[in-house]
Amino acid sequence: MKTAAIPLPRLTWPAWSRLTARLPDFVMLMKPRVMALAVFTAVVGLVIAPGHVGLLPATVAILAIAAGAGAAGVLNMWYDADVDAVMTRTVRRPIPRGRISRGEARAFGLVLAGGAVVVLAVAVNVTSAALLAFAIFFYVVVYTMWLKRSTPQNIVIGGAAGALPPVIGWAAATGEVGLEPLILFLIIFLWTPPHFWALALNRADDYARAGVPMLPVVAGRAATTRHILIYSILLVSISLLPWGLGLAGAIYGVAAVTCGTLFVRLALRLHRAGVFYRRAAHSLFGFSIVYLFVLFAALLADSGGKASAIVLAWTSIIVSAVGA
Repeated sequence: MKTAAIPLPRLTWPAWSRLTARLPDFVMLMKPRVMALAVFTAVVGLVIAPGHVGLLPATVAILAIAAGAGAAGVLNMWYDADVDAVMTRTVRRPIPRGRISRGEARAFGLVLAGGAVVVLAVAVNVTSAALLAFAIFFYVVVYTMWLKRSTPQNIVIGGAAGALPPVIGWAAATGEVGLEPLILFLIIFLWTPPHFWALALNRADDYARAGVPMLPVVAGRAATTRHILIYSILLVSISLLPWGLGLAGAIYGVAAVTCGTLFVRLALRLHRAGVFYRRAAHSLFGFSIVYLFVLFAALLADSGGKASAIVLAWTSIIVSAVGA
């Protein structure tokens, strides 16, 4: 006896057009700029780790970390949709604009997070997958759902999630965590408060309107710039450890000393700016992004041929795919 065939759903042209039209909104939900920084630091952790890692597991690891970082961004936007709707900086995000519903965002984020962790565990190793799962949980539950709306130290404690990608990359390559990735963790952990508070100084009204107790809202400008200066000095001190302990070479040492000096000078200028702080805050915020990129790029440069081989292999794959 033959059973009737179950017709498969067909994606009509209007439905396909609507789906493709919404793709940029789903990409925006993943916070691509934040995701790119997480991926870059994870690549550095993976490449500078001792031993050899194959091209395929390295590629899978980086893609999984990218997906995990994107998932954290999606779930952050899902939960913070009410806050985003009243802030000038975030009001144009997909959920406040009505381009994507909160239910769609939550489902997308959960599927993306679960898929990233499972793929990393199966294709690479359980240690890196567990770290990725912890990073997503910490960013979404501990920072977004709890700390962000309850304490002015939200970005300090919550910054631990954003500092984990190089540790995850290292664990993907070695299956364990050592001193070197923990130092990289500390660098990003200490970098996050001055980076974010410099931005928050010029967005204090936004955060106050949304009811988010960022440090400039709760403690004021003077206290915030003092905290920025303290964290900047701590950051530069810790950033010298890879060089001082012989974990990185002269290229990194020069980059850390030069960029660190500029970072502290900008933080000091902001602290002394008084009521004319806005331009100084903007300058520090912009340089902080350059600072972290240069620091980690110097680590890659010091790793020599290993970094070149992996990057060239990835480049050739991308070029081949585009050419096809």
